[in-house]
Amino acid sequence: MITNHDEIHQLYWRMKNNNPSADTKSKNISNIFVKSRDRATIINWIMLSSIALIALRLIFLNTIKSSYLEKQLNTRIMRTINLPAMRGEITDRDGIPLAVSTPVEAIWADPSDLIGLTQTQQMQLASILGVSVSELASKISDREKTFVYLQRAMSPDKAKQVMQLGIDGIYSMQEYKRFYPSGAVTASIVGFNNIDDNGADGMEYAKNKALQGINGNKQIIRDLKGRVVDNLGIQNAQNGQTLHLSINNRIQYIAYNALKNQMDKSLAKGGSAIVLDAKTGEVLAMVNLPTYNPNNRENVTPEMMKNRAATNVFDPGSIMKPLVIAKAIDNKMITPSTMFNTTPYTVGGKTIKDTHPETSMNVSDIIRYSSNIGTAKVAMMFSSESLWNFYREVGFGQKMGTGFPGETKGILLPWKKWYPVDHALMAFGYGISVSLFQMAHAYTTFTNNGCLLPVSFEKINGDPNNISCTQVFSPQTASTMRTMLASTAEDGTGKNARVEDYTVAGKTGTSQVLDGGRYRSDRHIGSFVGFAPAIDPKIIVAVMVDQPTQGSYYGAQTAAPVFAQIVQPSLHVLKVKPDKITTK
Repeated sequence: MITNHDEIHQLYWRMKNNNPSADTKSKNISNIFVKSRDRATIINWIMLSSIALIALRLIFLNTIKSSYLEKQLNTRIMRTINLPAMRGEITDRDGIPLAVSTPVEAIWADPSDLIGLTQTQQMQLASILGVSVSELASKISDREKTFVYLQRAMSPDKAKQVMQLGIDGIYSMQEYKRFYPSGAVTASIVGFNNIDDNGADGMEYAKNKALQGINGNKQIIRDLKGRVVDNLGIQNAQNGQTLHLSINNRIQYIAYNALKNQMDKSLAKGGSAIVLDAKTGEVLAMVNLPTYNPNNRENVTPEMMKNRAATNVFDPGSIMKPLVIAKAIDNKMITPSTMFNTTPYTVGGKTIKDTHPETSMNVSDIIRYSSNIGTAKVAMMFSSESLWNFYREVGFGQKMGTGFPGETKGILLPWKKWYPVDHALMAFGYGISVSLFQMAHAYTTFTNNGCLLPVSFEKINGDPNNISCTQVFSPQTASTMRTMLASTAEDGTGKNARVEDYTVAGKTGTSQVLDGGRYRSDRHIGSFVGFAPAIDPKIIVAVMVDQPTQGSYYGAQTAAPVFAQIVQPSLHVLKVKPDKITTK
């Protein structure tokens, strides 16, 4: 074994000079070099052979095998097919369908597969789809796309006609279309869906997540003729939940017809009517006009789609008075027999007058004959802050929390910005803007022993006696107000609200429309909010008629009759025993 550089050097010198005296050690070294060269040669040959084999394989795949692989790729197309979930049904409180989903078909195309589409096939396809040939051609012109809708929400019969054409690259898949059995009658509450079956308005929008469910999918392999040659897996769809609204569909129709009759009679710009359960706060009916048919939304305007009762505000006028009076009674500032001077009253430079002037009235008559002067004087007994806090307590100036889209909070200025005249005017419904829904809500304090109920569009399944509420007045004050408001309906400004079988209670209101920062003396809103039966209320009914152009504009003549037309049949539907004693 050579162990140092000197020995190597000597060996090299001997070999170079053919020195015969080279020892055995030098021979061993020579053999080592020869063997190393042989191994390197073998490795090099193996590497060259491998490279040659790879090169030959690539040549084979790109020449001889290429056409076969291309054919397999073109005849085996993997696709993921969407399996749409069926949207949950919307029903009224008794299970009557208000929104249901029906199966329809969507026709779609893979433009990359339509290279062989003939002019005749194009014309046939366009004719069944109901589109022009140029429109169809535009949709399928981009051959790099693999998916494009040609027509959605088609009837199964029409879709079958398309598929019978046998055009490669044209496919059909099932979808669902929403149908609304009650049409325009419930449109402002239920709302509608868009083309993708997602909620776009009303409760369809508010409860979209629960209603829509979760889509599934299926992965398949098709050949060029659309035939399924393999299933790779499936994930089933989860259908949406059923939504049980608090609406009573029969009462909804009653309210719709009553309001429409008045709208046709007075040629009003718009109107709303609400029916609440007096003990639970559930919405039994809510109608708005003008309205639309959600099954056919052609020529529908934004005005038709408004839920005026929940999203629009107005100065409520005299329907505000009972609330202020009740608060003063509850605070023991006044009693129903307290007398007030009701001659014209000046506050902050503005003189307040009455439609039915009297020199003096007690509190009961202030409500019965709707005295602006008397109510303003009661309001001035409160500090601005305490009156503002009370308005907030009954729900004004804030959203009601129903989750209904577009629900308004109304307009209630901070008390520090009030002028004395604002303080007085708000007591009889000017300078404060509310929705009709908020007013109906506030009146639950009269029907529920002074406790303000939450309101709901969904049916309450639990014990109605366990509903939490906010105590605003004492039960005694609420009872006193029911008696006073019953007198107003029977003998005062609300006579047109009376019905044959039941005692009723409530208050009329008339206000000018605020337009461009000023009140218009030629535009008015008539309103009425009340309940029945008067002493043991079952329902609250609120009505608003916006800008009637024919006949009287006062709430006593426009809104009170609508109240009466709703109350009598609605209480019969609810099987409430008549409480009115009649003599024959």
